[in-house]
Amino acid sequence: MAAALLLTDAEPETRGFLERHLPRDGFELVPAHGRFDLVLAGDVERVDRWLARAPVIVLAREEADSVDCIHAFRRGCDDYLTRPFEYQELVERIRAVLRRARPREGEIVEAHPVRIDTRTRDVRIAGSRVQLAQKEYQLLLRLAREPERVFTKAELLHDVWGYRASARTRTLDSHASRLRRKLREAGAPVALVENVWGVGYRLLGVMPLEP
Repeated sequence: MAAALLLTDAEPETRGFLERHLPRDGFELVPAHGRFDLVLAGDVERVDRWLARAPVIVLAREEADSVDCIHAFRRGCDDYLTRPFEYQELVERIRAVLRRARPREGEIVEAHPVRIDTRTRDVRIAGSRVQLAQKEYQLLLRLAREPERVFTKAELLHDVWGYRASARTRTLDSHASRLRRKLREAGAPVALVENVWGVGYRLLGVMPLEP
């Protein structure tokens, strides 16, 4: 089945080019009211409405700088390209983000009191549903799959954000902070996402449920 992409870029030249070429590479372009697997956004300031629904790749303006890139990742975007970009690089980045976001079919991940249904992306704390942005969800899922393990920051930046090398960024810390707050507001008995000083993160005080 072809991956469904939502293209929100209003710039006519870029939009027209992508509308011609993306279907040739096996992608389906769909309207905003439909179901989509990934968003190609032309404006980082308007991505909040999409972040809870699908991964987002920002196609930034030519005059954008590193501050804009950092801002996009802190908002929860999955990737960032500055124009002009190489079309084939964009295609490979789309495929990489889709691979990272694709759940294992029908998998239920449980690390009490966290329960994640990867088919529906439903996250619950002791039965109460939690609304998470895309990157918050992916971070929690990575931690919950191995709840006794301490993940290094480099591992999480690679597994969740696709960073190829260690990077000086607060992206992980800001997402972990928001995730911790949302889980606590949903009824978690402790601040589940623990920062292990000098190492990284783990889920605190949880264990996989017995089968």
